[in-house]
Amino acid sequence: MILRAIRWVLGQLILFGDWLTRPKPPQHTPEEQAALDAQTANLALYQFRLCPFCVKVRRTIHRLGLNIELRDALNDPRYRAELIEQGGQHKVPCLRIEEDGKIRWLYESSDIVAWLEERFGKA
Repeated sequence: MILRAIRWVLGQLILFGDWLTRPKPPQHTPEEQAALDAQTANLALYQFRLCPFCVKVRRTIHRLGLNIELRDALNDPRYRAELIEQGGQHKVPCLRIEEDGKIRWLYESSDIVAWLEERFGKA
């Protein structure tokens, strides 16, 4: 019980720190944003709200100005089941990438950030 309370408090501190220091998203023209939205339409991030590694990925998404669907794999049983059954693990963050009719599951925050930077960082 005490450990759960400590984790909750630390999670709230992480979220507050993220809110205080959140980078500004880039200013895209409506056409550029529409093109980015089309490219990210088949991406979904399975995450937990208080997970520091998920915060890291969400900060990158925000900094790059991307609209990627966030799926709560802790509180939504449907997304938890998808993550386990299709992704193979109940581990977050996990980016579901659908390209050319194939689905790929990318785990590890550093790998997800690197993929997003490589793909969208130049935009």
